[in-house]
Order: sequence, then C-alpha cells, then structure tokens
Amino acid sequence: MAALKRLLIGRPLKSTELGEQKLNKKKALAILSSDALSSVAYGPEQILLVLVTVSTAAFWYSIPIGIGVLILLAALILSYRQIIFAYPHGGGAYVVSKQNLGIYPGLVAGGSLLVDYILTVAVSVSAGTDALTSAFPALHEHTVGIAVTFVILITLLNLRGVTESASILAYPVYLFAFALFILIGVGMYNIVTGHVSPHLHTPVGTPVAGISLFLLLKAFASGSSALTGVEAISNAIPNFKDPAPNNAAKTLMAMGILLAVLFSGIVFLAYYLGISPNLQETVVSQIANQTFGRNFMYFFIQGTTALILILAANTGYSAFPLLAVNLAKDRFIPRMFTVRGDRLGYSNGIIILGLLSIVLIVAFHGQTEHLIPLYAVGVFIPFTLSQTGMIVKWIREKPQGWVTKLVINTIGALISFTVSVMFFATKFAQIWPVLIFLPLIVYLFHRIKKHYEAVGEQLRLSTCEPAIPIEGNVIILPVSGITHVVEHSLNYAKSLAADQIIAVYIPFEREEENRFEEKWQKWRPDVRLVTLHSPYRSIIHPLSKFIDTVHRKASESNYQVTVIIPQFIPKRSWHNLLHNQTSLMIRTYLLFRKDVVVTTVPYHLKK
Repeated sequence: MAALKRLLIGRPLKSTELGEQKLNKKKALAILSSDALSSVAYGPEQILLVLVTVSTAAFWYSIPIGIGVLILLAALILSYRQIIFAYPHGGGAYVVSKQNLGIYPGLVAGGSLLVDYILTVAVSVSAGTDALTSAFPALHEHTVGIAVTFVILITLLNLRGVTESASILAYPVYLFAFALFILIGVGMYNIVTGHVSPHLHTPVGTPVAGISLFLLLKAFASGSSALTGVEAISNAIPNFKDPAPNNAAKTLMAMGILLAVLFSGIVFLAYYLGISPNLQETVVSQIANQTFGRNFMYFFIQGTTALILILAANTGYSAFPLLAVNLAKDRFIPRMFTVRGDRLGYSNGIIILGLLSIVLIVAFHGQTEHLIPLYAVGVFIPFTLSQTGMIVKWIREKPQGWVTKLVINTIGALISFTVSVMFFATKFAQIWPVLIFLPLIVYLFHRIKKHYEAVGEQLRLSTCEPAIPIEGNVIILPVSGITHVVEHSLNYAKSLAADQIIAVYIPFEREEENRFEEKWQKWRPDVRLVTLHSPYRSIIHPLSKFIDTVHRKASESNYQVTVIIPQFIPKRSWHNLLHNQTSLMIRTYLLFRKDVVVTTVPYHLKK
C-alpha cells in the first residue's frame, strides 16, 4: 500500500518545502479561474433554455441579459478585489460574513460554499462529460462511469500537490481560452464579411408575444450561473506566492476580463447564428459546427471545452480545503481538515470533496441541468452575504474612499440578492433542498463547536475536577487457556508491580471449569484464578459484572483497576478471519467503561 501511495501521489515533502508549493499568477489563473471560465460553456445556454420556452424569436433578449450579467460580474470582481485586501489571509465570504454580520450568517456562507464546491466538481465534470458525449454520441450511456473516473483522476492529481496539479492544468485552461478566441474571432469575421445569413436571428427590439419581466429575470438568474467560481480566488489567497494579496488581486482582474470577453462573445454568436439549445448537442458545439463544420477545429474546440469543464473541478479542490481549514480552526468542522498530507496539501479535504462529488454525480445520474440551479443558488447566497458584510464594514470603519467601495458593494449585494430570489421563485422545484441542507449544516456546525468546547472545558487543568490519587493497582487478566500468549501477558502484569493479579476464566461447562482449575494450580499456583461459569455462553456479561464488583471494592481504597487483554497477532493479516477475535470484542466493550484502564499485550506468531 505504501508503494502504491508513493506511485500515485509521489514522495512525501518536508514542511520546509511549503514555500515551493505556492502559486504564481499564471498557474493560479489556470486552476482558480477554470471554474469561472468553464461556465462560459453552459452559462449562455442557460439563458437560451429559459427564452426558448416563449419562442426562438425571444433569443434577441439574450443580448441585454448578457449585458446585465457582465454588470454583475464587474460588481463582483471589484467587490472581491476589496475583500482580498481587507482579508488577506483568505476565507472569502465565510470570514467576511462572520466578522461583520455575525456567527450564523458566517456559517450560512461557509456551509453554502462547502456545498457549492462539492457541486463545482459534480457540475464541472458532468458538463465536461456532456461535451465529450456531444462529440461522441455513442458514449451517452456511459455518462456516469466516465464522470466518476474523471473525479478520481482529478482527486489523485490534487493529492500530488498544488504546484504539480497547477503545472498540468495550466495547459488545458489556456488552450481552451485560445480555442474560444479562435472560435469567436472566426465567427465575428464570418459575420462581418457576410458569410453568415442575417436571417438566422430575430433583430434586436422585435416585439415578442408572451415575454414578461418575470421571465427575463428568470433568464438573467439562469445566465448568472456563468459567474460561479468568481469567489474562489478570495478563498485561496494563502496559495499565492508573496505578496499574496497583490498577486491574488491581479489574478482576479485577469480572470474577470477573460471571462467577460469569452462570455459576451459566445452570447453574441449564439444569438446571431440562431442557435437553439437541445439535449443532444451543447450551444458551443453547435456554434463550432456552424463556424467550422465537423473538422479538426470543431473537435479541437470540443476537446478543449470538455477538458476545461472537467478540470474546472480543480477550482473546488483548491478552494474547498482552504475554506474547510478556516472552519476547522474555528472548531465548526472536524480538526482533521487542518492536517497537511504527505504532499503538503490538505489531503483530508481533497478526499472528502472527491467522495461527496461522486455521490452527487451518481445520485443525479450525471445530468448537469439538474445540478446547475442548485449549484448557482449555493454560490449566490454567499455572494449576497459577503457583499452585505462589506457594506457593514465600510459603514462601521469609514476608511479613506469608503463611499466608492460602499456603492460597489451595495450594487453587488442588490443584484446578488435579486438573483437569489429569482432562483427561489422560478426554480424552487430544483433548489428546495437548499432550505433543508443549509439549516442542517449550520446545526451540525453548532453541535461540533459545542462538542469541542465541552472537550476543552473538561481537559483544561483550571476547570477540571482534581485528579484522584492512585494508591495501588488491581490487574484483571481474562484467559482462555494455558498458552504462551497468557504466559507472556502474566509476565507483563507482574512487571507492573501490581498489588493483586486476578486471572479470569469463563467456562461454558462445569466439567471444563474443574479441569482448568486443576491445570492452573499445577502451572501458576502463585496467581489467583477466578472462574465464572457462563450457562448462556456469554463472555462479555459475566466478565463485566466481575469487573464492576472489583471496581467497587478497589475504588474505596483509591485503587486503579486495569484489564490486561492477551492477544496473539497472526503473521498474515488475513489469518485474523480464521479466529474468533474474542480479545477484540472485550477491548471494544471495555473502552467505553469509566475508570477502567484497558491494556492489550500482543504476542506475535512467527509462522
């Protein structure tokens, strides 16, 4: 297992090598922006899916809706840039909400983001699989298996370390951006040179029967799913090379510009080419097909799209563990999330994220359209809370230039809140689980915090009850026969200089009881033997009653009761299946007993 782990993950790194695991701007842009950039592949499609319910004539509304999404993007980018400098140690919406709005808004933001990053992996991989099956329809029936395989591969890649995964992922991300720039450039050139018929689309401003403000807001909310992942950089500031806040802010601005150009280009081409969404082929696939035909360039664009959609999951792997660290440091989730693995990454967070993503993919059968609404609302709740938190911060602190910052955050908060409300109003059937799992997650955070507080209070010397002095030791040794295992355990018990050693034998038959007592007297007459006849063939029940009796008497004189459990260890681990494991059952039972020390004395077999 150790050799396999070394092969898959690589050699362990020293703690002093942590600085080498920091990201420069180019690598950070690749792994932290891949989620936001990849949403270009399905964000415009989500707008058209809403508009097509009226008619294809309503597709011209995708242009003003796209402009609205770009305005929201600008507000979010500027806002998160302010968050990066205000909270340079990372944590994003969780830290902002907790410090400015209170613990529970912070936990709602943190819980939402944890779930959102799980959905990031599930949605990205599912969408990437969709792009793959669009190019190769024969793979449709294997969607779930392909998606799960990709999650496993990305999990292993991230377990190898941040810089190693970034080095590999940078190429597909930049290749995708390059491919889309070619697609948009050639598409625009064809339009300008008249190679595209102007009759494929409805002119902007054409009246459309059945359109309403509610439907337009619904389309805007759906299109805003292209903005998921914008917050990831503010959560992952500790992953940047120094000066981390400056590098993170520059990376965020670069991501915003890149996302704006790609998103607006795809929205415009989809409108001008009269692309209509369908289940068998994505919008980007249709644009590439109409622009290039089914040639090398089409498969190049589809291949890079599939790659970035799959690798966009890496944004979740970069941000989820760091958010989990912040929550674990505040004792709202298990402390194991703060532990670095062999490759200096937070491997527990990475593994948990991978497992939960696989569960989601299997549960939803890899259907992206069922996951996107849940995914989007999960990120717009933290968007709204973080913007509101920054509003409170500026009003309370009033630093230099705070009015401009306040206006930016207010605009972002209002639009984010509107999008969240529209998701609940228009897609309630798909996002209602949010109303259940968010309160449950916050309650779970609360219970975990209470547990850690209770443990800390009991362990603290200043508040704990004074330790009871131990005047002596009574050792109870359960035995099953006269063997080297028992002899080894007896020798160990005698080395402890105990006041009394009591061997306990539990026979099921009276004849067996008498025979064993005779053998024991000949073998070890110096050690007291107690036999407890068990007519119901139970070992645990009579032994526990005997321990209770001894404990009552010993506690009167401040004596400690210690149970020594002999256990032989087979040479091969599978040999354990051939034995009753009675010692294991006894130890498991006694571990939950108060004021009884349990010691296992192993005897290793040589053959």
